[in-house]
Amino acid sequence: MLFDTHAHLDDRAFDADRAELLATLPQHGLALVMNPGCSLASSRNVDKLTREYDYIYGAVGSHPDVCDEVTEEVLEAYRQLCRENPKIKAIGEIGLDYHYEEIPRDVQQRAFRMQMALAAELNLPVIVHDRDAHGDSMAIVEEFPTVKGVFHCYSGSVEMAQWLVDRGWYIGFTGVLTFKNARKAVEVAQAIPLERIVLETDCPYMAPEPFRGKRNDPGKLYRMAQRLSELRGCTEDEIRAITLENGKRLYGI
Repeated sequence: MLFDTHAHLDDRAFDADRAELLATLPQHGLALVMNPGCSLASSRNVDKLTREYDYIYGAVGSHPDVCDEVTEEVLEAYRQLCRENPKIKAIGEIGLDYHYEEIPRDVQQRAFRMQMALAAELNLPVIVHDRDAHGDSMAIVEEFPTVKGVFHCYSGSVEMAQWLVDRGWYIGFTGVLTFKNARKAVEVAQAIPLERIVLETDCPYMAPEPFRGKRNDPGKLYRMAQRLSELRGCTEDEIRAITLENGKRLYGI
């Protein structure tokens, strides 16, 4: 069985057929799904999904693209969602994204720190989004030594991954692992301990080959398991079992 540790099933890309899709996931070998929030509104939708489906767990947080919404009032709303719903298992998706810089870096960094502090307060792991911001992301992580979690859709170096793994973090791999030009992701996937790897779709984005360019969904996670088994010289069943347990350990499930 598989654990999709990062899926945005609340995304509007699934509005037309969400119920039908979710009803089929167990037959596609999905044991568990983690659905992070991307905003306060998204996090509230995630809260509802976790109550409707036994195998869906959630996280709450504001993505760097909307992190200017983060205030003490928003943090209190996240705090209440975590306290009221035992299936909310993390703070995320949070972090830094300097690719487009639509929100100033100092605003992103402030929101990241505020949400890391909330995770420390609640003793929850975090789901970190880091795009073109490796140095600042790592510096902020270092400020919160008690907070662990996962760098999702990992795009950093082997050295950075090893630094994180040594400190108890997990590394998440998406469909990028199947791309022909995915040299850096492949190097990291081959270098770090299997016990620190989790698999994710990041759906509806990042569809693996041969589905690239189409809407992604958790039913396509098997492609990442296949690719990782090739890279590590393990059977696909071994990869499925190991990454399932890794995800459960990460989120305390």
